[in-house]
Amino acid sequence: MNLRALVLALLAATPISLSAQEIAPPDTFTITSKGVGEPRPITVHLPDGYADGGSTRYPVLYMPDGGMHEDLPHVAKTVDSLVALGRIRPVIIVGIPNTQRRRDLTGPTRFKEDSAIAPKVGGSNAFRRFIAEELIPEVDRRYRTTPERAIIGESLAGLFIVETFLLTPQLFDHYVALDPSLWWDGGSLTASAEGRLAGFDGRARSLYLASSNVTDIATPTAKVAEAVTRSGKRIRATYAPRTDLTHATIYLALAPESLIFALR
Repeated sequence: MNLRALVLALLAATPISLSAQEIAPPDTFTITSKGVGEPRPITVHLPDGYADGGSTRYPVLYMPDGGMHEDLPHVAKTVDSLVALGRIRPVIIVGIPNTQRRRDLTGPTRFKEDSAIAPKVGGSNAFRRFIAEELIPEVDRRYRTTPERAIIGESLAGLFIVETFLLTPQLFDHYVALDPSLWWDGGSLTASAEGRLAGFDGRARSLYLASSNVTDIATPTAKVAEAVTRSGKRIRATYAPRTDLTHATIYLALAPESLIFALR
């Protein structure tokens, strides 16, 4: 598939969602963020039994595209089902609903075609600082958390997750990027992967990568996976090339498998 012919169609697709009635009403709060210069609503899905009190602490799964009309309902339902089946540990899910998705989830670009997708792009560093310096401390203050953190996302959110993995690998322990839009900026993130991986410390991490039948996503994703394998770092990694899936179906199809890999 040709990238430029697909860009607008792929980005115009809304995140997969299920009815909000299918999960328990989440906790909500708002952070007036200095990092991104606006109020950011946050949605939090708590494990069964959390409200009963006690001293149990939980890992945290962070989600861009994490609003109740975005990806939070289907991921929360998947998590609850996997926990009930004993396939993953209970986790707190922190959803970050979008305000300006294409601004927050993209890094700088040299290409006019990329910049044309939104009035403002290239804000991923500010969004990452918001998560690291404002959101994570607030979640840790409000909830019984452990230091273990994971992040999951698809498409532009997947791009942001791969970028975060390569630029600030210490921010999360587990990274799940489904069909990441690694065509962004002419594939510069993929080209820099090997050099950035060379600077990783010895801390153990996990990375789940998957791609659909979109060639301009699958090719750079495979290259990142190859660079991780060659790096020799303590990264428990897997790559799932799924040409049977489309950009619109991959999140729903692979959420269970990817979450088991990250949170088993």
